[in-house]
Amino acid sequence: MTLASSVFSAAPTSRERLRHLPTTVRPTVDAADIRVPEGYTVEALVVGLSLPTTLEFAPDGTLFIAEGGSTWPTRPGMPPRILTLDPSGRLEVFATEDLAGPRGFAFRDGALYASAKGGYFSRIVRYDLATRERTVILDCLPNGGWHEPGGPVFGPDGLMYFGQGSVTIQGITGPADFTVDVAKHPLAHDIPGQDITLTGANDWSRDPTAPYPFLTETGPYKPYGTRAEKGEVIQGELWCNAAVWRSRPDGSEPELLAWGIRNPWGMTFDEDGELYVVDLCMEEKDPRPVGQDPGKVWRVKNARVPHGSVETPEWFGFPDIAGDGLPVWDEKHRPLRGPLPQPLIENPPPWAGPAVYLNEPHTGNGKIAYCPHDAFGRRGRLFLCQFGTYWPLNSMRPDQQNNGFNVVAIDPQTGEAENFMRNRVPGPASAHPGQGGLERPVDCAFSPDGRSLYVLDFGVNAANKRNVVAYAHTGVLWRVTRQ
Repeated sequence: MTLASSVFSAAPTSRERLRHLPTTVRPTVDAADIRVPEGYTVEALVVGLSLPTTLEFAPDGTLFIAEGGSTWPTRPGMPPRILTLDPSGRLEVFATEDLAGPRGFAFRDGALYASAKGGYFSRIVRYDLATRERTVILDCLPNGGWHEPGGPVFGPDGLMYFGQGSVTIQGITGPADFTVDVAKHPLAHDIPGQDITLTGANDWSRDPTAPYPFLTETGPYKPYGTRAEKGEVIQGELWCNAAVWRSRPDGSEPELLAWGIRNPWGMTFDEDGELYVVDLCMEEKDPRPVGQDPGKVWRVKNARVPHGSVETPEWFGFPDIAGDGLPVWDEKHRPLRGPLPQPLIENPPPWAGPAVYLNEPHTGNGKIAYCPHDAFGRRGRLFLCQFGTYWPLNSMRPDQQNNGFNVVAIDPQTGEAENFMRNRVPGPASAHPGQGGLERPVDCAFSPDGRSLYVLDFGVNAANKRNVVAYAHTGVLWRVTRQ
């Protein structure tokens, strides 16, 4: 076990020390408080990580871990770093991303490829593993708002697959968006992947950029404070958002595969070359609250089409279709607060669903890994980190208070899921004094030998009715091993 701090040490940390950590919001880390199926063991390998977002094994067995940094004002001012944990247990800083945080890793031809969030555009960068030379591959994924870049992952065709989430929560920018990146990027807005016609629906809100009580009106696919007009046509663009693309490893020959995926930040391929993409539910808060939208895992069928031959990108519904295929103005999706949402797109493309997997609303999907190993068992399953709800901020329904905070193993053929890794007591460990189990699982990866699943725990990330706050030095790396 390693304790991560400003000065890294590979010295082992005793179980007794893990029960008396200096982080008062997470004073205890204890694998005994976690439940896994019979025949598996759990141990904590690294504690004290700050806002970790992703992990991946390099070909030589070195584990790369990202600390996401502080893209949101509600997160402490921490550096966005790329760390390495070698097989001997030595933890080091490999690189620091200047603008903001690394979000995803992949390896190819002696290089680390990383997606990173920050500024009006997310980017894909390449690090030479031998020299650590950094090269920007792509710097054109429209962002500046709520959601994350996805991937990258390399497919069996050798191409690089990657995504970018939406700027907005539910399709229209609102005052709450100024608690995140929109405060620094007021011109950010969603961009469609195909030509669309707007219905003219707009949202009135208090303008956080002006003295109270001034109001402003905002439409979809518009910067905050800009109206949409009925019948207005918005041109689709290659570099849209809420989208998935592929390209050559150098970023050339980009191709849009899909859009309408609200936050496609988890991606994995199975052994048959199917691409699975994680998506998060819409939320039950302003602007345009949507009730009871499930989280989902999509199968992107265009990934099986030869490169360069995709004629029409798939559309997975955001912002007008919920994960169950119903329009968000269906009674099933009536929010507890606010009216039923109005449609935003007058001429929506055909829906590309259904989903491979749906989970309970506000489960908070993290990233995903496919199990190709007999050694671990459950070969062919998709292991999904369920980050956990932001109740009562994003939903006020009492029965959603403990949704998530676990890792499930999904059968992609049936959509059924096994609750594979969970706390002894439901909810995050910090909600129960004395408990030392999971907080918020965010990513997972299988070890090169196939015997272990490494699970990255973001750490304490507490929500209330007004905001959500993340705490540095509370992230943990767990290892689940088959006996």
